[in-house]
Amino acid sequence: MMPRKFAPAGLLAVVVLVTGCSITTDTNERGLDYDYDSWSGEKSLEGCVEPGQRAWQDINDPGVVLPADQRSFEFTNGATAESKPITVVSKDNLEMSVEGVATFYLTGDCKTLDDFYRKIGQKFRADTEEGWARMLGVYVKQPLDRAMDAAAKKYPWKDLFANPQVKQTWENEVASLASQFIKEQAGADYFTGFKFTLQQPQPPQKVRDALAEAQEAIEQNAAQKNKNEQVKTELESIKDLVKVLGPNGYVLYEALKRGQITVVPVPADGAVNIAPKS
Repeated sequence: MMPRKFAPAGLLAVVVLVTGCSITTDTNERGLDYDYDSWSGEKSLEGCVEPGQRAWQDINDPGVVLPADQRSFEFTNGATAESKPITVVSKDNLEMSVEGVATFYLTGDCKTLDDFYRKIGQKFRADTEEGWARMLGVYVKQPLDRAMDAAAKKYPWKDLFANPQVKQTWENEVASLASQFIKEQAGADYFTGFKFTLQQPQPPQKVRDALAEAQEAIEQNAAQKNKNEQVKTELESIKDLVKVLGPNGYVLYEALKRGQITVVPVPADGAVNIAPKS
């Protein structure tokens, strides 16, 4: 569920409907309860409404409800993703695209949450679905993009694409840099508990096609080498047989092995008749 504005109280006493309203939070939400001074136009924080709770307040006092559960920022080609894949540039200057997801929490500290809303949330209307998405684009995507690109510049594209150890090291570096850059962008630890899952960086399709063709050629060459080795071994075996049996004896040996002739012993004189099979 995306962030939402607090709603007036439901079917309650008429006096309550006239004189007050409530901030009601779901189990995955936390509310900010403000006291509004109509003379000065200032609002002060009275406290936070914890998940699954309700707080009554004066009808003129504003309140806001924000996420308390784990949030995500997905950058894939999926229809519901917050962003398209992020582009990075490798050490050898090849542009690659990366899909993944970042998960995090909005701070649960009441005073810090109030500070977040006053400095960032209110400006972006982060208690609405559209505003929340715009806020993520500025305070999560941009620092994450910067972190991924900075880390990718340390490695050649083939290592990022095909070396699991390099990919894991790069992912760990991204996680460290992204957390740092996100805090710098926001100005405080408003977003916490970040975890990043990054897919294998992908080079352009034409590069992947060329790599596949090169690999196929290598495999075909290796297969041909194996065939050549087999032929060489067979020739060496034939030479050894010819030395022992002689040329004619080897021909008879091959014919017998293939079942092309039959050998019929004649008991009377021990002679052997050899006849080709019909």
